[in-house]
Amino acid sequence: MELDGDHYMISIDSANVILQAGGIPLMLPNLEDIRDVEEIAASIDGLFLTGGYDIDPTLFGEEPQPYLGVIVPTRDAFELMLIRRFLSLDKPILGVCRGCQILNIAVGGDMYQDIGSQIKHDILQHKQIAPKSHGSHFVDVARGTLLQLVTGSNRFKVNSRHHQANRNVPSPFRVSGYASDGVIEAIESEEHSFVLGVQWHPENMAITNDEPSLKIFEKFVLACKKL
Repeated sequence: MELDGDHYMISIDSANVILQAGGIPLMLPNLEDIRDVEEIAASIDGLFLTGGYDIDPTLFGEEPQPYLGVIVPTRDAFELMLIRRFLSLDKPILGVCRGCQILNIAVGGDMYQDIGSQIKHDILQHKQIAPKSHGSHFVDVARGTLLQLVTGSNRFKVNSRHHQANRNVPSPFRVSGYASDGVIEAIESEEHSFVLGVQWHPENMAITNDEPSLKIFEKFVLACKKL
């Protein structure tokens, strides 16, 4: 959940897609006490990490680059605690966009603060001008991955609304999807039952009944119900 001045906010699509998949969304404020985090993790079935502002680069040992956007340190800290607790309990996690990135940071990975200035070769338009529900480029899915199992596909179109991206992904996580320019589009855990991060926004595409997007949320909610 993101901060907007003195309000917490979440997109309508993020809430509706969980409902559509058969789950009940609960919004969490940014908490600081680890005891609160432990109680939350024990009480809910799964963790959906939504998109939002940029991530503090000092969390992965870097100083801010010129194109770094707004950061919310309280959200970073809260989500890192939540992720690590959910991983320790092997409860389902789904991260989208920023959620995919903070998932990687939580396990010791790092990221590009700004792909446009830090990746030296030509890249795709990752901050699309097209409507947010429109798939603007393809993702190639690695065989034998959770992402392939969930979507039933080796290649499909996704939307793209980001300027940051994962760079190094440590074990036990692996990259399960790439864009044609080499930008990482999906990561997942090889040790947990359902831990998946995607760089795009499937919640925005699900409203158009995009099949891979719907399947991601349906399988996430199904994994939550199995607990």
